[in-house]
Amino acid sequence: MTTDTATPTITMYGADWCRDCRRTEALLNDLGVEWTKIDVEASAEAAAEAQAISGRMSIPVVVFPDGSHLVEPSDAAVREKLAL
Repeated sequence: MTTDTATPTITMYGADWCRDCRRTEALLNDLGVEWTKIDVEASAEAAAEAQAISGRMSIPVVVFPDGSHLVEPSDAAVREKLAL
């Protein structure tokens, strides 16, 4: 995980209690991609941002540098999006 804002990174909106979020975090780490986590439990504003992006209350919401996003993605969907 990174907090460097100079390089476009993947942003994942999630929560520590969310099993799908933990799985997606592990995948992103295993793939070695730059990403930033935004904890929707820590901030009502962050939760509202995630909902505005996805149109749903579901997490994780994974936003890619090209502006596209996936909601509750499978590992295969993330790999396909990243072309890995």
